[in-house]
Amino acid sequence: MWHLLLHLLICTLFFTSPFVHSRTTPHSFKTSILDVSASIQNTLNVLSLHPQTTQLFKAQQHNLDSIVSASSKLSMALLPRVSLRGTSHTDYKSLTLARLERDSARVRSLSTRLDLAINHISSSDLKPLDNGLEFQAEDLESPIVSGTSQGSGEYFSRIGIGNPPSQVYMVLDTGSDINWLQCAPCSDCYQQADPIFDPASSSSYFPLTCDTEQCKSLDESECRNGTCLYEVSYGDGSYTVGDLVTETIILGSAKVNNVAIGCGHNNEGLFVGAAGLLGMGGGSLSFPSQINATTFSYCLVDRDSDAASTLEFETLLHQNVVSAPLLRNPELDTFYYLGVTGLSVGGELLSVSESAFKIDETGNGGIIIDSGTAITRLQTDTYKALRDAFVKGAQDLVSTTGVSLFDTCYDLSSKSSVEVPTVTFHFADGKALPLPPKNYLIPVDSNGTFCLAFAPTTSSLSIIGNAQQQGTRVSFDLVNSLVGFSPDKC
Repeated sequence: MWHLLLHLLICTLFFTSPFVHSRTTPHSFKTSILDVSASIQNTLNVLSLHPQTTQLFKAQQHNLDSIVSASSKLSMALLPRVSLRGTSHTDYKSLTLARLERDSARVRSLSTRLDLAINHISSSDLKPLDNGLEFQAEDLESPIVSGTSQGSGEYFSRIGIGNPPSQVYMVLDTGSDINWLQCAPCSDCYQQADPIFDPASSSSYFPLTCDTEQCKSLDESECRNGTCLYEVSYGDGSYTVGDLVTETIILGSAKVNNVAIGCGHNNEGLFVGAAGLLGMGGGSLSFPSQINATTFSYCLVDRDSDAASTLEFETLLHQNVVSAPLLRNPELDTFYYLGVTGLSVGGELLSVSESAFKIDETGNGGIIIDSGTAITRLQTDTYKALRDAFVKGAQDLVSTTGVSLFDTCYDLSSKSSVEVPTVTFHFADGKALPLPPKNYLIPVDSNGTFCLAFAPTTSSLSIIGNAQQQGTRVSFDLVNSLVGFSPDKC
């Protein structure tokens, strides 16, 4: 009898503890094979792509057309920027360092956005912009593009603006709500791949007045001669300022009229190459919200490839999808939070507090999924637990000096492939998403140096970045509050 009581006591302690204790997960999640040779070859291939070559542009445009015509739905391509502009970097390590510097700025921007929302502070209260303006402070699909060649981790999409449409590349960003593009006349604009959009050439351009619902929904707005002015600051020093208008947007062969979009006359930041940004966040002014989308999905191709995938609206979740709860922060409706219950390495769940993945009563904490962040950030204690478990499971690999924000790196120059511990995200109801090894042990040069692609953050906000999402179709079911992961569905 005492054996039975002891067993019940242990079970009670185990299931009522606030910690996820280390225990074995299914055997299939223990180890995975990383193709070292293929990864290194990709680093060499990306360096051979020269910026803005006519041949590259024509080949990529044919790729986009093929995706659009092959789809049974209206299509819009998503591609890495490297496939459009090539790279000006002469070695892969300098490209990697540029990416990581840009990524750190991105993470600071997201953390600042959350801090401002929680503390109910206006961004203009922190740093007024000298912008030259009177400021106080349907079924759709589209191909996706990666923005790594200029040190940017975003993915891009080709869309049409106005009537007749001007074709431009826009950053796809699930961490933002406001859609905007650079507009003439331009007081201060950065370099972009296409000509600056001229509102005078579009018959569908319509400035919004200050009493419109769209203008009232802005965090930062002002009136000038009865028209609504907008300001968006990203926390990393990037900003856009201009007129809030409605315009026609063309996605593939689909036309969407009267979309609220910022026409930026004063823009600065790390958006090199793109004309602007397509906000895919959860706020009322985001593109999915404006078209009343019930679902959307994207698949991010390898950051170093010239392949294309699609951004799709109103599509069903794929079969065999791994789903996670989609959560919202009452203090900030932009971000998409995931109901993560734990992480495992090599088939063993990490001994970390479940609170590390939860939003607290003040709006702090939680873990979001973001298309614009490259490297997954975890709270420091969680990161250390993951790193230590990975190091323990990868004892046969030759360790080497860390690179930038990566502190766990290996010299795989003598290997063609290696067996590594599998890293897995765990969700409610026992659902699990094991990551492909190329999504978390990545090359940082062309000489065989690979690093664990996670990093710690001092912020309460954790972020699942696009390096971990590559090769997986990520679906957002906005009605049923689910995020679905479908590996190899690009």
